[in-house]
Amino acid sequence: MQSEAGVELDAVDKGYGAVQALRGVSLRVAPGEIVALVGPSGCGKSTLLELVCGLGAPDSGTVRAGAAALMPQRDALLPWLTALDNAGLALRVAGVGRAAARVRAHEHFAAFGLEGFEHARPAALSGGMRQRVAFLRTLLAGRPVLCLDEPFGALDALTRLQMQRWLAGALAREPRTVLLVTHDVEEAVLLADRVVLLSPRPGRVVETLDVLLPRPRERDDVAVVELRERALRVLGADDAGALGRELAPAARAGAPARDEAAPGS
Repeated sequence: MQSEAGVELDAVDKGYGAVQALRGVSLRVAPGEIVALVGPSGCGKSTLLELVCGLGAPDSGTVRAGAAALMPQRDALLPWLTALDNAGLALRVAGVGRAAARVRAHEHFAAFGLEGFEHARPAALSGGMRQRVAFLRTLLAGRPVLCLDEPFGALDALTRLQMQRWLAGALAREPRTVLLVTHDVEEAVLLADRVVLLSPRPGRVVETLDVLLPRPRERDDVAVVELRERALRVLGADDAGALGRELAPAARAGAPARDEAAPGS
């Protein structure tokens, strides 16, 4: 299903008490476009997604978006439910019966690499499989806009690379308007049509990079490397490699990548 809804933010400010998370953020995401948001910890990336999903209101400015579903940093699977029932949870919340939700979720299990694990509990699934179940649950919410908040931040480096390739394929099969938050500049270039670079808190848009490259993309493609290095320079690195490690230290070490400051993360 091709998304027919876009996202528009105009001069958006958002704060939490004395902490200013976003200031003057304007952004356009065309229907069906994938836009990655990259910036240092605490610069308001997660806050921006919450505003798009209607989970909060800006202090000033306007947010216009189609119905949006949020996939948080953690997979948030319910441990007592099977993979099939976890995947169908958004349908159940929308009022679909259990049997019908299971049928609709199961239709996607083969394409999502989950066939044979329908009745497995989350504890029996690998990290990558848990993320696929979480993404399927988000997709089955049926909303044209997807907000993905560091979806692979808790995965080890090898699994993260595999999941990046998998997500690119999944979005090719099931197009949506996507806002992807990541600390990983390389991941942004591999997956997105545009990369929006944000300043340290309060988050402001400092530059937008168009990624005019055919898919699939490989991390060692010359054009991918050049865009990655350009993004890191814009973000203020004298040593681009060092900033890359700073932006995604936990992800590269195989540990959860989390913003330390909860407000405006």
